[in-house]
Amino acid sequence: MLMPKRVKHRKQFRGSMAHKITRGTTITYGDFGIVALEPCWINSNQIEAARVAMTRFIKRGGQVWIKIFPDKPITLKPLGTRMGSGKGAVDRWVAVVKPGRVMFEIGGVAEADAREALRLAMHKLPCKCKIVSKADLEGGVSNEN
Repeated sequence: MLMPKRVKHRKQFRGSMAHKITRGTTITYGDFGIVALEPCWINSNQIEAARVAMTRFIKRGGQVWIKIFPDKPITLKPLGTRMGSGKGAVDRWVAVVKPGRVMFEIGGVAEADAREALRLAMHKLPCKCKIVSKADLEGGVSNEN
C-alpha cells in the first residue's frame, strides 16, 4: 500500500478540489494514459488495484507508470464515538485528483493491448476517466465531454 515514509504534519484539513490544474496534464513517459474527468480522492488501495489489473493483462510486457501518489491523510473517528474530543486517527491515505490529471501511463505494448489494460484499470477507479494517447494531448487536455 502506498503511503509517505514521513510527513511534516500528521493530520490535514479536507481542502478544496475546486481549482483547475496546470501540471500533470501531459503524457511524459508512455504512449497511452488515463485522464481524470472529474475531481475525486483516490485511495491507495484503488491505485494498487488499477496497477495490478494493468500489469496482469499485459503479462509483464511493456511498462506502467503511476503518476499520482497518496500523500493526504484521511482521519476517521471510531464508530459509536460521541462528537468532540478532537480529530480522529489517520484511517487511510488518498491522492487528490482534479480534472485533466494524467494518473497512469503505459508504454511498450500494442495499442489494442494498452487500451484494454487501461480500460480494466479504469473500472477500479472511483471517478470518470478517459483513455488518451500521446498524440491526443499535444496541446494539453480538453474538457469537452
